[in-house]
Amino acid sequence: MKQVTIISADRVGLLADISYILGKSSINIDGLSVDVIGGKALIALEVRDPDKAKGVLESNGYSTASPNAIVIKVSNGGLDAIKEMLDGEKITVTDLSELSSDENGRVIALHVDKPRKASKMLGQFMLGAPASPY
Repeated sequence: MKQVTIISADRVGLLADISYILGKSSINIDGLSVDVIGGKALIALEVRDPDKAKGVLESNGYSTASPNAIVIKVSNGGLDAIKEMLDGEKITVTDLSELSSDENGRVIALHVDKPRKASKMLGQFMLGAPASPY
């Protein structure tokens, strides 16, 4: 399974709409987690074909993070600790973008040169994981 992350304004019925759109396209949701930060819903979906899901969602007006991005949630100020962890393992961040933020934290999409190693290392920070101290 791979993850597709949707970034949308938080509203009632959002998950129902997304489920309906994906169901019409025969895309099964195998897992999901939702966080709301700064008025934005960040929905991480586990699907078998992330590229197809991304295409269907975007053609219906939803914004998504790249299926190759590692989407993490950190407290304000915690990104420096993440960068130090990655540097310590000789993992290079090739692209970084902030998806949402509020007074409690930030959601960041990372692209790195060693995605498998980084995903294992950052698992506790990934969207849907229990809250981390960073």
